[in-house]
Amino acid sequence: MTEVVEGSKAPAFDMATDGGGRVSLEGLKGKSVVLYFYPKADTPGCTTEGQDFSALAEEFAAANAVVIGASRDPVKKLDRFKAKYDLKVVLASDEPEDVTERYGVWVLKTLYGREYMGVERATFLIDGDGVVRRVWRKVSVKGHAAQVLEAVRSL
Repeated sequence: MTEVVEGSKAPAFDMATDGGGRVSLEGLKGKSVVLYFYPKADTPGCTTEGQDFSALAEEFAAANAVVIGASRDPVKKLDRFKAKYDLKVVLASDEPEDVTERYGVWVLKTLYGREYMGVERATFLIDGDGVVRRVWRKVSVKGHAAQVLEAVRSL
């Protein structure tokens, strides 16, 4: 696995989404893509992150950017999560677990002294040509969506 770094070509993805759709990097050519990975739908940090990106959804759209939240949750869970919090971003399911691997966000984590594999909270800003322009790893949720919007506007 190669690390996804700023200036590199973004790994391709094609994932099932909430509402029975699909989203692919190929299908978003010409648009900026904000691909944010979160550990688990309907948990406190992930809910806040989804709400923060949703609150700025119109501004991202005005900047020609698509925001995609990706996790390993099944689509049915994403549908419930999106409806429960009225989220305005695309939620994608990496149930086959290959996209989290390609982006290097399936990592060893530690909680209360116990080690386990999980999804690292990380965000990738991909330009309209499929090049990674910014990478945020080990994201702290507070203020993150606004930081990402600022970066999108500077492209």
